[in-house]
Amino acid sequence: MNHSDLLAQAPSLAAGMAAADHSPDTQLSQTRHRAALVASWHIAPGSTVLELGCGQGDMTAVLAEAVGPEGRVVAVDVAAPSYGAPVTLGESAARLAAGPLGPRIDFRFGTDVLDPSVDFPESTFDHVVLAHCSWYFTSLGQLRDTLAWVRSWAQRLWFTEWDLTPASDDQLAHLLAVLIQGQVEAAGLHGQGNVRTPFSREGLLRLLPEAGWTADGSEPVDTEELQDGDWEIAACLDLVGSDECLATLPEPVRQLVLSQADVLRAIAKPRGNRALAAYSVTAC
Repeated sequence: MNHSDLLAQAPSLAAGMAAADHSPDTQLSQTRHRAALVASWHIAPGSTVLELGCGQGDMTAVLAEAVGPEGRVVAVDVAAPSYGAPVTLGESAARLAAGPLGPRIDFRFGTDVLDPSVDFPESTFDHVVLAHCSWYFTSLGQLRDTLAWVRSWAQRLWFTEWDLTPASDDQLAHLLAVLIQGQVEAAGLHGQGNVRTPFSREGLLRLLPEAGWTADGSEPVDTEELQDGDWEIAACLDLVGSDECLATLPEPVRQLVLSQADVLRAIAKPRGNRALAAYSVTAC
């Protein structure tokens, strides 16, 4: 499916998501972003795809559309079906499963692929996909081990994540929100946010060979439509606004975090903060 065909399907795919009941415009922009990514990856109809960190299925739906009725997407997430708000992972998956894409998707929540009980024969999948989920890993070591573990299962890796290098000043608020959350996690306060281990594109490229992958492409990804800057700023300010949580941090770290939060409040807009750009890396 080419770029224009998949993008043309974005409105119908977005409408089929449970989150569209709450915020249809937001869902459409998130789906369009993922449709552009998948179209650039040239995933052929009939392909088999392992998606790690599927979350509520934003990328899953696009992948299922791309592989067609003869293809298959195994969508895995370590979180329980009850995780997420205002729509849980389970509710979103149930909506997709009941729709026309349902027969192509196998959701597996509460699943850690590093568990020895999770295994697939060699080359079961044509592709393994990680899309905006790698900062959720508890450490770079866990990400490296995961990529190494799935290496024999798939022929090609498609990986996309936010780029820590800002392209303009109006992305600094998103960057600062991400870095603050990463510092809090690194100091031992483990939350439920989307940002636990932020790392750079260069960090990923250093990690891939350790996991047995050879990067053969890297491209910038436009995120102009996305709302993630606002979401991460709000999540960060909620986190640093909790005296009970911050009290568990070492005092020097707590003071550093509070000072950075002061800067974040000063530079962030009430809404419409520009998200960081993203990048896409391919490997085999």
